[in-house]
Amino acid sequence: MKVETNMEKQTTYLFVTGGVLSGVGKGITAASIGAVLQAKGLTVSIQKCDPYLNVDAGLLNPAEHGECFVTKDGAETDLDLGHYERFLDIELTQKNATLSGRLLRDLIADERAGKFGGKTIQLVPHLTGAIQDAIVEASKGSDVHIVEIGGTVGDYEGLSFVEAIREFGRKVGRDHALYVHVVYVPFIGTSKEFKSKPAQNALNDLRGFGIVPDVVVVRTDEPAPESIRKKIAMFGGLDEDAVILMPNLDSVFKIPERIAASTLMPILDRVTRNIVAPDLADWHQLVKRQGSRKTKHVTIGLVAKYMDNEDTYISVLEALKAAGWAEDVKLEIRWINAESATDDDFSRVDGLLVPGGFGVRGVAGKIAAARYALDHNTPYLGLCLGLQVAVIAAARKAGLNDANSTEFDAAVVDDVVYIMEGQQGKESTGGTLRLGDYPARLTTGSLAHKLYGTTDVVERHRHRYEVNQAYRAQMQQGGLVVSGLSPDGTLVEYVEAPAHPYFIATQAHPEFRSRPMRPHPLFVGLIRTALQSYGDLSRP
Repeated sequence: MKVETNMEKQTTYLFVTGGVLSGVGKGITAASIGAVLQAKGLTVSIQKCDPYLNVDAGLLNPAEHGECFVTKDGAETDLDLGHYERFLDIELTQKNATLSGRLLRDLIADERAGKFGGKTIQLVPHLTGAIQDAIVEASKGSDVHIVEIGGTVGDYEGLSFVEAIREFGRKVGRDHALYVHVVYVPFIGTSKEFKSKPAQNALNDLRGFGIVPDVVVVRTDEPAPESIRKKIAMFGGLDEDAVILMPNLDSVFKIPERIAASTLMPILDRVTRNIVAPDLADWHQLVKRQGSRKTKHVTIGLVAKYMDNEDTYISVLEALKAAGWAEDVKLEIRWINAESATDDDFSRVDGLLVPGGFGVRGVAGKIAAARYALDHNTPYLGLCLGLQVAVIAAARKAGLNDANSTEFDAAVVDDVVYIMEGQQGKESTGGTLRLGDYPARLTTGSLAHKLYGTTDVVERHRHRYEVNQAYRAQMQQGGLVVSGLSPDGTLVEYVEAPAHPYFIATQAHPEFRSRPMRPHPLFVGLIRTALQSYGDLSRP
């Protein structure tokens, strides 16, 4: 591991770990701390280290793990990278997502190639060294680099990562490393009291691995009394100012303000050697917009097949919310089960959104949503699969009753959507999709052109099926035209309905580039048109 030796330029490292249980909010905590440091004028980078033995998140079950977030360079990553990008308004890359599966794969490949000269390959020092090298690589050029360790301290698969960051702190010097431990304190309803024992045990676990945290963030469902801070400080061997009480808030975007007003700030000032007060004016404005009294109301129907875990569509939901705040409307997102959706469900909303997905389950309902929107002038936004079902709906409306995608019917005759060239045989192989940023050229004067304000756009992608351009005439008969192509003209990137108030779909995933303070124009257009078309109408 090579670390910058010039003290004036040396990066400060913040390590965020978790205890008690997973899903305690490490990612939001890390991103919020980063936002505050940015507001102090510092350059911040951030990284997720996951102990999973997966090579990437591409084949993880979204119902269990949430969405697969795609970076600009095509990395399939954990949803926490979406939190990082939204809070920090930066674009991350492969370097910002480190999984033990990839590191182990590379170590074994090097061993097979003879690069270790016959040495015994061990978790320590070889895997821990690889982790440290990945941290250094991801931190280059930053004043502060934040590293979140996935899972919970004490998990068997995470031990190498904990050891790696322990060693790392010694190598860079404790003046340049800060350890933040996030714990959960439950409230027991029967006894009406908060129980800090699990958090104390989590601190003991971390100390047992040689790390004494500098800061403990205490997560609770409700505001906890000061006695909890005192107890955790006493049993954890910390100053009370180093224990930050962080109850659930009605908006995660209030957390940077909360951190800036907490006793964490002097600690951050000391470790970063930056005493500038954070300028959180943009965050104040965002929170103000969120909390303002809304006189306008819009209901958007999200036609989805994963109904039990909102994290599966977290970037879509956040993009919709950001557009709602920008338009100053009270937004209701109504979940429509794609497996049981009916026209009655579609009639009860002001606009429809069909997100990305794969597999045949729920596809009939998504096609029905697109067809309903075409027939009833209901504002519609389709993302990835949402474009493909729109094309199928238009082709069927034009008389091709059996039109379909080869993904859903391998024997279909009218294959209006088919597998991309070079993708055959890779359907169950990870990391082989068309991934990351790709450019598109929009038709001058199209709705897409008007929304973006330019004819040349770049969006992130994750797909292996594409529109069959041999059926463009039938698509047009069904009401759709192609309004955006890849620069070489081979791939359909955007379709829209010229006679419709707002019907647009893209093969891309624009939700990944939407920001809370800079919402994506496709989502803003959906909200704005839904309001204009149906604004404040009473719906059952």
